[in-house]
Amino acid sequence: MRVLVVDDERGLTRTLQRGLAAEGFAVDLAHDGESGLSLATHGDYDAMVLDIMLPRRNGYDVVAEMRKRGVWTPVIMLSAKDGEYDVADALDLGADDYLTKPFSFVVLVARLRALVRRPAEARPAVLTVGGLELDPSTRIVSRDGVAVALTTREVALLEYLMRHASRVIGKVELLDHVWDGAGEDLNVVEVYVGYLRRKLGRDVVATVRGAGYRVLG
Repeated sequence: MRVLVVDDERGLTRTLQRGLAAEGFAVDLAHDGESGLSLATHGDYDAMVLDIMLPRRNGYDVVAEMRKRGVWTPVIMLSAKDGEYDVADALDLGADDYLTKPFSFVVLVARLRALVRRPAEARPAVLTVGGLELDPSTRIVSRDGVAVALTTREVALLEYLMRHASRVIGKVELLDHVWDGAGEDLNVVEVYVGYLRRKLGRDVVATVRGAGYRVLG
């Protein structure tokens, strides 16, 4: 899943980027409100972590403008303030969740996964495609009732394919959402699809020549 983190504390954002990458997220960073708004508006993110106190434009303004422009990316707002009115303002303006600094990284990851599972159409807690099942909260994968051990990156790739099982997904899109993209070759997608096929079965992911991949389950 691709996440945008907007916070002017560069040490914190670098730490979050490393930690979230280890959890299977692809992460982009912005350090002021204007840059964050631009990325959120023109990018394609599955979730966003947004600080309130930002230079150039505060987090309240960013989330309000996002919703005004029809950008409905789920947003977790961060703040050193923990007053009930601060939380209420954030939620009223369009944020989906709120965390007070300092916060638990484990809780942040759990809330991000919860937001990704909760779109406008309410995604199911457990993803199912044919005989394939994946629980995003536990990252437990099974096929035809048999559990299969996958690496963090393999689970991230499989999860994205399963969430978009109704369509063919190109390598560039997979690279953007499952890897950070920077420094990665498109061939890495093909390599990891191969890993999934070896562990789950050759027929689990179909190649659509010239277009990309589609999970069959």
